[in-house]
Amino acid sequence: MRILLMTAGSHGDVAPYTGLGARLRGEGHHVALAAPEAFRELVAGSGLEFRPLPADPRGTSAPAGSRGGRSELLTRAAEFIDRLGDGLADAAAPGADVLLLSVTTAPLGWHLAEAMDLPCLGVYLQPTLPTREFPPVVGGGRSLGSWGNRAAGALGQQVVDRLHTAAARRLRSRLGLPAVSQGARRRAVERAGWPVLHGFSRALVPRPEDWREGLRVVGNWWPYVAADYRLPAEVEDFLRAGPPPVFIGFGSMAEGQGARLGALAVEALRQAGLRGVLQAGWAGTVGEGSDVLSIGEVSHARLFPHLAAVVHHAGAGTAAAALRAGVPSVPVPVMADQPFWADRLARIGAATAPLRFADLTAARLAEAVRQAVEDRSLRTRARAAARAMAEEDGAARVAEAVAALGGGR
Repeated sequence: MRILLMTAGSHGDVAPYTGLGARLRGEGHHVALAAPEAFRELVAGSGLEFRPLPADPRGTSAPAGSRGGRSELLTRAAEFIDRLGDGLADAAAPGADVLLLSVTTAPLGWHLAEAMDLPCLGVYLQPTLPTREFPPVVGGGRSLGSWGNRAAGALGQQVVDRLHTAAARRLRSRLGLPAVSQGARRRAVERAGWPVLHGFSRALVPRPEDWREGLRVVGNWWPYVAADYRLPAEVEDFLRAGPPPVFIGFGSMAEGQGARLGALAVEALRQAGLRGVLQAGWAGTVGEGSDVLSIGEVSHARLFPHLAAVVHHAGAGTAAAALRAGVPSVPVPVMADQPFWADRLARIGAATAPLRFADLTAARLAEAVRQAVEDRSLRTRARAAARAMAEEDGAARVAEAVAALGGGR
């Protein structure tokens, strides 16, 4: 079958789908991945057809000095969505037999599936459907109790509907579909029991008991890594030169704050008496010192098992990669769903208490890193979660669901 995967956002919103796409390609399907232009090389390097989307992922990250407030996040999300609708239609124009939609593309992708009369499947990296068991993952709020959590989740869906209203109206007009509100389209999808497979581990977030049928938690799908991939020589040399270092990286967050974060990280490592690997990410983080190595993009799957601890922004992908490696985390959430994943890591005992990015200091980071390295219970629990994750094969479950969809055509 011709499978079209559609996702938009930052690196963590795209990279896992390269591995999923590669698995589906291995099943004999032709797989195209529609993603922002910034990820053309990433997608092509995994052997998938690339179809560009116009939305710039950097437009949704927190600017330098920002606390990523909810109103600011909603404004930037609306701007992102406004550019996305036409891009999704253009990406689908060459045709497909099946659509696979991420959290970020599903609200508009439903209209494409309707217009093209195609089966589609949700492949989500976050648990966004309302549940009594936890509040909405975006916003980082504390539990409101079973009734409050579910009510807040329903309200969150209405907010998402409003954010997509204008883009959906234009998209339906372009596709020749009758006018239908975004809320009505979502409710129709839900009534039909639209299947959604969630690409995270049950070790981190068990399937909520009050979810409807068709909503499954199947385990992570991991970023594609070539079989012959090796870490850069300078990284391998650094790893061999001393005890396991601490990784510090903030992914797609804190753009433009590299100099400040680099100095803070180096000082925290000095205070903790530990070696460190600093990954630039969008912050451009750099640091200097005989016990510090600054690196660019590398495979977390290959690097993380060699580390003493991982300091990260608690994006879904990085949080899962640290857990998969059986390494303790020091989560420093910035915005969106990151506080949720930071809390989940801490709840299962695989991470220190989250540090708010806005309150980060060298002393606080040093204390947390020291705890992550010295508290053996954190590594024990991280390794237990890693063993559970190894029993899951999220990509295989998606492949089975895709085969079932194709059988009905």
